[in-house]
Amino acid sequence: MTHHQIVPPYLLRHLAESAVPIADLARHTLVVDSRKREARAAGTARTALAARTATPASGPSREVFDAGNTENLPGRSVRAEGAPATGDAAVDEAYDGFGATWRLFDEVYGRNSIDGAGMRLLGSVHYGEGYQNAFWNGERMVFGDGDGEIFGRFTASLDVIGHELTHGVTEHTANLTYRDQSGALNESVSDVFGSLVAQYAAGQTAAEADWLIGADLLLPGVSGTALRSMLHPGTAYDDPRLGKDPQPDHMSGYIHTREDNGGVHYNSGIPNRAFAIAATAIGGHAWEKAGRVWFEVLTGSGITPDCDFAAFAELTVAAAVARFGEDAEAEAIRSAWQQVGVGTDVPEPPATDGEQLDPSAALLLRRTGGFAGIPRERRTTLAELPDPDRRAWQHLLAGEELPRLAATNRPLPDAFCYGVVCRAAAVDVEVAEPGLPSHLRALFERTLSGK
Repeated sequence: MTHHQIVPPYLLRHLAESAVPIADLARHTLVVDSRKREARAAGTARTALAARTATPASGPSREVFDAGNTENLPGRSVRAEGAPATGDAAVDEAYDGFGATWRLFDEVYGRNSIDGAGMRLLGSVHYGEGYQNAFWNGERMVFGDGDGEIFGRFTASLDVIGHELTHGVTEHTANLTYRDQSGALNESVSDVFGSLVAQYAAGQTAAEADWLIGADLLLPGVSGTALRSMLHPGTAYDDPRLGKDPQPDHMSGYIHTREDNGGVHYNSGIPNRAFAIAATAIGGHAWEKAGRVWFEVLTGSGITPDCDFAAFAELTVAAAVARFGEDAEAEAIRSAWQQVGVGTDVPEPPATDGEQLDPSAALLLRRTGGFAGIPRERRTTLAELPDPDRRAWQHLLAGEELPRLAATNRPLPDAFCYGVVCRAAAVDVEVAEPGLPSHLRALFERTLSGK
C-alpha cells in the first residue's frame, strides 16, 4: 500500500524553493510526506485491518481524532459515530465529509464503506504545525491545518476528503500500481469520485459542477482556483509562489519523468479530462452514468494493477456498451478518450515549409532560475534525440512559436527560465516557464533528462 497525499510533491517543491516566509513549512511538509511513504514501503505503518468493524454496520462508522498539532497518530478521540457536533470546524468537517463519501458509495453504487464490508472511517485532524497536506495512509485520513497564507485547513474541501478515501477503495479493488500510467489512473480515479462526492452532496448536474479539486483549500491572495481542474487541466493556478499548473490535457503533452512516481499527479489530468468531457456530454448527474461506468471498471474483473490509459479506456467503453448498448453514452465515452489522445495515434508535428535542419545540428537547452538557483543543461544534437522528440524539435526550431513565447513570457523573479540555443537554426532565446504550453514543458523536461 502507498502513502497518498492530495498536494503533489512538485507543487510543494516549487513552494519550498520560493522566497516566501512559509517556504520552511513546505520543506518540512515534504520531509514528513517522504518519511510516511518510506514507512509504508518498509511495512512499518499499520494496515487498514485495524479499521475494520467486527460486524458490518448498516450506516457509516466514523471516528475523528485530534492530533493536537503534533505528528503523533491517531491523537485524542473527539467525535465518534452519532455524537453531536463539537464546534471545532476541522473535526466536524472531517466527520461530515466521511459521511458524504460513505453515502455516495452506498446509496449510488451499493458499496458499504471503503472495503465494501463496513470499514470504519477514521481521521485525525490538526496534524503537525502548519502542515500543508492531507493524506490517506491505509488506515485513516490525516489532515493538516495549512499554513494560513497559501493553504487553509484541509478538511474544508469535501472533494479532497472523497479523493483520499477513494484511494482506500482502489486499494481494496483494482489496487492500481502507484507508478507511471497505472499510478496516474489511481490519482485520476480518486479525483473522479472525489468530485462526484461533492456533486452528489450538492445535487449538481455535470453542467453545474465546477470540476475542480481542492477549490476550498487556496486562500485569498493566491492566483488560482484549485489544486487541479478536471475539465481544463493545466489551468488551476498560476502563482509566483506555486508556479503554473503543469498538468497536460492531452497525450501529446504526456510528461515522462522519474519524479512523482513517474508523474502520477502530472499525467492524471489526461484521464481526468476524459471523464469530465464524457460526463458533461452525457448530461444529467455525472454519478448516474459516467460515474457508474468508472465504478464498474474499478471494481470489475477486467482491470489489472498495471492497467494503462489505453486499457482503461477500452474497459470503460466496453462497460458502457454492456450497460447502455451502442448508444449515446458509449459514444460519448469513446469520443472523450479520443479527444485526449488515448486510443488514437498522437498526431505528428505538422510539416514545416522549407528544408529540415541537418540532424547533426547542435542544440543547447538550459534551465536556470528558481530560488535555489541551480541550473540544469544539456548539450546534444538533433540526431541524438529519440523520435518523436527529434521531429518536435525540428518543427519548433524552424517555426515561430519559440520567438513568440520569448517575446511574451518575460522572466519572473525566482521562476525557472529555459534557454534554447541552436546556431544552425539562428535560435537563441530565453523563455520563462510560467505560461509555457504543457507539451513544451514536457519536451524540455525529457530533453534535459536525456529520455
